[in-house]
Amino acid sequence: MNKPLDAVTFGEAMAMFYANEPGPLHEAVSFSKALAGAESNVATGLSRLEHPTGYVTKLGEDSFGQFIVEALKKEQIDTRSVTFTKEYSTGMLVKSKVVTGDPKVEYFRKNSAASKLSLADFDEAYFASAGHLHMTSISSALSDSCRVFSMRAMEFMKDQGKTVSLDPNLRPILWPDTATMVATINDLATRCDWFLPGLGEGKILTGLDTPEEIAAYYLERGVSLVVIKLGPEGAYFKSADEEGYVKGFKVEEVVDTVGAGDGFAVGVISALLEKLPVAEAVTRGNAVGALAVMSPGDMDGLPTREGLAKFMNQEV
Repeated sequence: MNKPLDAVTFGEAMAMFYANEPGPLHEAVSFSKALAGAESNVATGLSRLEHPTGYVTKLGEDSFGQFIVEALKKEQIDTRSVTFTKEYSTGMLVKSKVVTGDPKVEYFRKNSAASKLSLADFDEAYFASAGHLHMTSISSALSDSCRVFSMRAMEFMKDQGKTVSLDPNLRPILWPDTATMVATINDLATRCDWFLPGLGEGKILTGLDTPEEIAAYYLERGVSLVVIKLGPEGAYFKSADEEGYVKGFKVEEVVDTVGAGDGFAVGVISALLEKLPVAEAVTRGNAVGALAVMSPGDMDGLPTREGLAKFMNQEV
C-alpha cells in the first residue's frame, strides 16, 4: 500500500561531474561527482523542507544508476517507482566551473534509460498517493514516449483533483526546433495549475515582453497562478484575484547559477502546499533560489527548514 506523499515528480536523474577548478571544460583535470536533474533537484529540496516526495524515473543497471538511487534515498526521497533496465545506460553530464556567468554543460543522455520512460511505467496508485505533481518540459523533449507519459501524468492528477505545477525549464538543444518546443510546452502549460517560467522563457513561449502580459496570456488559457522569475530583481505573480512584485534576496557571491530555478520552484511549491499566501510563497521561492546560486552543486544550496528560516530571518 502506498504511503501518502505531499508531492511526486518524474524525469531524468543523471550523474554529474563538475570541474573543481575554473577554466575551459576540456582543460579540467579534477572533477567531483553529484546527482543532477531538474526534477530530482526539486524532489531533494522538498524533501529537505520535510515534504514527503516521490520520484519516478528509469535507470540503467550500471554504476551511475546505483549511485543515483542511493543519492535519492540519502535525501529521504521515495524511490519505490524507480525502475532499472539492462538495455539502456544511465545519462550523465559534465560541467565547467566559472568565476562569473553560466558554466558550460555537456550532456551524454541520448537513448538513456530515462528517455525510455513510457505509459507502461505509469503507476496510477503511486501517483494517486501524492497530493501534488511537479514537472518540467524536459521529459517531453526526451522522447515521444516520455511526452505521452507527461501528458498522462498531468491528466491523471487533474482528474484526481490534485494540483500540478510546471517549470518550463527550456532546453532548446533537446528539441527538433523552436516551434515544436513552444507548441508542446504551451500545451503542457494549459494543463497545469501553477506555471513558473523565467521572464526570458515567457518571452520565447508567448512572443510578449512584460511579466504582466505573459502572466495574462496563461491565465486566459486556464492556469490558476503564474509566477515569473526575474533573476536578482525577484519575481512577479498573478492569479485571478491578486498580483504583485516580490523583491529578491541579496546574494553576496554567485557561485553557480545552475539549479536556481529549481530552488525557486522548491520554495514556491512548498509554501503553497503549506497553504501560505501567494506573496509569501514567492518570497520563499526567491530565498531558496538565492541560496542555490551561492553553492557549487545543483542542489548543495537547497536548505533544510532550519537553514531556510535562518537565511530569511537574516534578510529581514
